[in-house]
Amino acid sequence: MHQPLLELGERMEETEAPPKSLNDKITAYKNMVVEAYKSKPISYWILLLVSSLGMLIAFPASSLLSRLYFSNGGKSKWIISWVSVAGWPIPLVILLPMYFFSNASPTPLTLNLTLSYIGLGFLSAADNLMYAYAYAYLPASTASLLASTVLIFSAIFGYLIVNNKINLSTINAIVVITAAMIIIALDSDSDRFSYITDTQYALGFMWDIFGSALHGLIFALSELVFIKLLQGRAFHVVLEQQVAVSFFAFVFTTIGVVVNNDFHGMSSEAKSFIGGASTYYMVIIWGVVTFQLGVLGSTAVLYLSSTVLAGVLNSIRVPLTSIAAVILMHDPMSGFKILSLIVTFWGFTCYIYASYPVSHVSSSSSSF
Repeated sequence: MHQPLLELGERMEETEAPPKSLNDKITAYKNMVVEAYKSKPISYWILLLVSSLGMLIAFPASSLLSRLYFSNGGKSKWIISWVSVAGWPIPLVILLPMYFFSNASPTPLTLNLTLSYIGLGFLSAADNLMYAYAYAYLPASTASLLASTVLIFSAIFGYLIVNNKINLSTINAIVVITAAMIIIALDSDSDRFSYITDTQYALGFMWDIFGSALHGLIFALSELVFIKLLQGRAFHVVLEQQVAVSFFAFVFTTIGVVVNNDFHGMSSEAKSFIGGASTYYMVIIWGVVTFQLGVLGSTAVLYLSSTVLAGVLNSIRVPLTSIAAVILMHDPMSGFKILSLIVTFWGFTCYIYASYPVSHVSSSSSSF
């Protein structure tokens, strides 16, 4: 009378795989990597490598240049905000040939899409200004660590606006990164420059967090635009959004610079800048270029691979920026800041682990 149960047990024993050893897991992972490599042309991997290097080099470089501007005598927060968007035509170098040499065609500009681009451009302009205040008052390493809270706000706004899922690993990442920011706040006396007052340091800390929150909101709203107003996620459509949003951010920021009369102040800033006028303009020019290259790199990584790889590269970018700031700009690096850096990296790891199942599925369906 127990024969059906016995047969069921035998089938379960036959189908249940024994636990894999560490060596088996390593071998399976190697096979997966080889299969993934063979599934794409070599041009795909070259482009992905270049895009990844763009994120890992251009973004830290732009952060250091922003801090260098202020440490060497620059005063205008509007100018450094303008630098972040003045390179908006750079993506056109890639976008325009796509219209002529591929099947891509310009996306029709509806009223709702135009208003969305204008709104996102305004928010981006405000976001850049907040980060400019942060880099004016904080060491580059500290500002970079605080900016990692954008992951927290991206998860929260993604959940509220586009119904992205939040699981226990995501919550753990939020808690861990929040703890890392508290560690920095408690150790504020060790990394504050002597010429920065307590009030200015507090403002820099506050604007960095607010800027990260706004950046997370922009991410979620951008995703909402793709879902509601844009058909598909073709690479040229992603570039169109980047160009349009950056253009309107450029317009709003330029208005702020003009109203504040900061363009006229650039000549006097250049004269008093440490290193001279040539150094001043080199900082401005390379700031424009590196920021746009970083954005282009992250856009390409997200399109070619997945949010997981973008998250991995972003988690590497934070310690790279901090270490480079310590070496090149002699940023203070206390034990508490090192602990905060480690904890932040742990938080990124938790988030990447939480995102893996969804992102892996989406990335496997993307094509080159």
